[in-house]
Amino acid sequence: MELLPANLGSALDIGARDGFISMLLAERYAAITALDLEKPQINHEKIACVAGDITGLNFPNGSFDLVFCAEVLEHIPTHLLTKACEELVRVSKKYLVIGVPFRQDIRVGRTTCAACGKVNPPWGHVNSFDEQRLNKLFHACHSLKTAFVGSNNSQTNWLSSLLMDLAGNPYGTYEQEEPCVNCCAHLIPPPERDLVKKLFTKAAVFAQQATQPFVKDHPNWIHILFEKRLA
Repeated sequence: MELLPANLGSALDIGARDGFISMLLAERYAAITALDLEKPQINHEKIACVAGDITGLNFPNGSFDLVFCAEVLEHIPTHLLTKACEELVRVSKKYLVIGVPFRQDIRVGRTTCAACGKVNPPWGHVNSFDEQRLNKLFHACHSLKTAFVGSNNSQTNWLSSLLMDLAGNPYGTYEQEEPCVNCCAHLIPPPERDLVKKLFTKAAVFAQQATQPFVKDHPNWIHILFEKRLA
């Protein structure tokens, strides 16, 4: 919230869900549009709720003084990510606030879908970001302020990831609401592991522990206030 510019009229909240951010924005701005894949249900006189897709926003160019998008871009299929970012810039009149996980190792906490047998990234996060990637995606803007939140040192390596996949990813984020990114089935924890999978699991843990001492802490989240460049 400290990144938000003052004295603006309208804002678009992408991925509004239960409206928590939309209501905070309504405390500062006159008109808020809350958008999600399914139309949000938010009862507030300043907030208009709409269903929409970030890769094809149904608004004219420059419709909103501010576009707010947090905890969304990490879920967008990678081949649509550039398009989604272009749409955010297009509908913004001047400012954007973008929030994503920072340098997340999306090999940590992977799941294996019981329906299709394929591997999923944790929490449905198919993209990982740092400042350089965000600035490249939003090259039509320049960054005004950056804020970091939390701390994280979760990281693995290719050998541990391979062994954990062979073990069926028993320590994955199966409590997540997000479905399988491959077949959209609900993710459920794997059944009791046999001896071979238990051995793969133990080997994966040892392989991860071997490199963990060399891992440095980094922020958990990054939020950037962007301003559109003058045409």
